[in-house]
Amino acid sequence: MAAETYHIPVMLEECIEHLAIKPNGTYIDLTMGGGGHTREILKHLGPKGHLYSLDQDPDAAANAPDDERHTFVASNFRFVRGAMRLRGVEQVDGILADLGVSSHHFDAKHRGFSFRGEALLDMRMNTRGGRTAADIVNTYTNDALSRIFAEYGELDTTWKIANCIERARDLKPITTTAELVEAVKPCTPPKDEAKFLTKLFQALRIELNGEIEALKMALEQSLKLLAPEGRLVIMSYHSLEDRLVKNFMRSGNTEGRIEKDFFGRATTPFKLISRKAIIPTDEEIARNPRSRSAKLRVAEKTDNA
Repeated sequence: MAAETYHIPVMLEECIEHLAIKPNGTYIDLTMGGGGHTREILKHLGPKGHLYSLDQDPDAAANAPDDERHTFVASNFRFVRGAMRLRGVEQVDGILADLGVSSHHFDAKHRGFSFRGEALLDMRMNTRGGRTAADIVNTYTNDALSRIFAEYGELDTTWKIANCIERARDLKPITTTAELVEAVKPCTPPKDEAKFLTKLFQALRIELNGEIEALKMALEQSLKLLAPEGRLVIMSYHSLEDRLVKNFMRSGNTEGRIEKDFFGRATTPFKLISRKAIIPTDEEIARNPRSRSAKLRVAEKTDNA
């Protein structure tokens, strides 16, 4: 898969600008994907700079740049600190993450991420993993399905959706994307079918790949990896992720709990570089409609963190 068709990097200029790259610095791209952000970071690094790019998807490895200043790490970003320690890296000058699902995953119909067309109901980011989305759909209880559709899909009346799935799987296992779409047809709003199915498939993908827990772990480890004045640049695409990132950058924890010192003054390990989320321009959205929901947040680690 050619890198340029794998994924169009979102807010590329904004990401690079806010990463504030030092030519001889050390950086991490937590989500290499098609390598768009990775290659742009390398353009700003000098001969002594180095970039580590992580991705758990075996398909992404083919997009790794052949550059002595670059190291590709085949790993989920939840293990970033361990991966860096294995390579003798204790601190870095900046960390970037684009949390969006690559265009490649939606366009590669056989991966089962898209409700358009028919494919096995897979959705694994790491195809070496065992469980698939079909396993969730066919084995989770009614209550468990209802919970993930509410929590990760932010859908309404999720018990109805779970009931539809339960009735369908009682007749025969749901194994393909088309079968899932058909199973939930009785509770799919005709005027908002695409939006409904997008949220439904999103919820299953997040649950299957443990995306929320992985993000929490990556954020906590990023704080420990960043050197003082190091930049954390995170781009998210739905409210669950954005809320975690926003809380973390404001307070240093994903719950948004503000710690106070002995004198009652609020303490935080970060200085916010962007008070509000940065969003794509109208021109970028016109060029790349998949960027429309992106939100970019930037923080800098303080000297006393």
